[in-house]
Amino acid sequence: MSLLIIILILVIIIIIPNVKIVPQSKCYVIERLGSYYSTWGNGLHFKIPFVDRIAAVVTLKELVKDFAPQPVITKDNVTMQIDTVVYFQITDPKLYTYGVENPISAIENLTATTLRNIIGELELDQTLTSRDVINSKMRAILDEATDPWGIKVNRVEVKNILPPRDIQEAMEKQMRAERERREAILRAEGEKKSSILIAEGEKQSAILRAEANKESQIRIAEGEAEAILKINQAEAESIKLIKEAKADQSVLTLRSFDALTKVANGTATKIIVPSDLQNVATLGTTLKEMFKEK
Repeated sequence: MSLLIIILILVIIIIIPNVKIVPQSKCYVIERLGSYYSTWGNGLHFKIPFVDRIAAVVTLKELVKDFAPQPVITKDNVTMQIDTVVYFQITDPKLYTYGVENPISAIENLTATTLRNIIGELELDQTLTSRDVINSKMRAILDEATDPWGIKVNRVEVKNILPPRDIQEAMEKQMRAERERREAILRAEGEKKSSILIAEGEKQSAILRAEANKESQIRIAEGEAEAILKINQAEAESIKLIKEAKADQSVLTLRSFDALTKVANGTATKIIVPSDLQNVATLGTTLKEMFKEK
């Protein structure tokens, strides 16, 4: 009975600790008798006691490392501080475990040297405006260099670029002058557009006034012409009625005299003498004799 208890205790002490459950997104690198044996993925696994050993527990998630600012010198001999962020993922746990000692430190040193080489080929202005180019070059170089370590570099981002203080002050003055120049240009363009709009408005107003004056004169002329036409039509109608009534020459002459009297009435300064003056005189004599007989 005591022997069974001892065996059970040994089983518990020896076997149970060697049963391993590997979680998702991790893997175990297993060595057997000091040599690489296999890589365990997620699931249940059993390790032979005193023979197998877990050499490393490797995460398969994407890792992010923010490295401290590094002093770099540009092509035009300006020293600045640049810090970078590297996004990488372990794709081969075996190479990651046996490829390099302290892989994170190796990536940091490789990032620093690569950054110095790239920035050394650029001038200050290019460095400040070429972040995408720097990121792409660094990612390509680091990805190729870390392949033997089982690491895949997904992205490299230049986080901060800090030039010297005097350079920053000069850049701020330049930016301020540029903003003032743009403001002056915008103000001048606004005043120009405003003057053009005012001139266009005055031009349109003058055109509308001229067209209105023209239209008014045309209306007045049309009204006068229509009035004259109405008068002439009325006179023609009157003469037509007289003729239809078979009036004699004396009545017609009297009508002419009446029209002459109306024309002469008022403030007219012209004297109109009818061509048939003898008939008018005859008509006057006839009227005088008629009044005497009465």
